[in-house]
Amino acid sequence: MAEVKDPVCGMELDSSQAEAQTTYQGRAYYFCSEECRRTFDENPEGFVSQAGTHNSETSPSELP
Repeated sequence: MAEVKDPVCGMELDSSQAEAQTTYQGRAYYFCSEECRRTFDENPEGFVSQAGTHNSETSPSELP
C-alpha cells in the first residue's frame, strides 16, 4: 500500500498497517492507534489546518 503520515502524532506508516482509519470531508486519514483517531475525530479541522493540506494517502500522480 501507500506510505501515509498520521496527522495527529506525525508517525509515518503503511496505510495497510494502520491501526485505525477515518474519513473527513471525503478523504481517508490513517492512524497509528485508536487514540490518535479519537483525538483527530474530536477536532479534525485543527489537524487538517495545521498541516496546510489534507494528510491522507498520496496518490501516485502526487509523488515526485
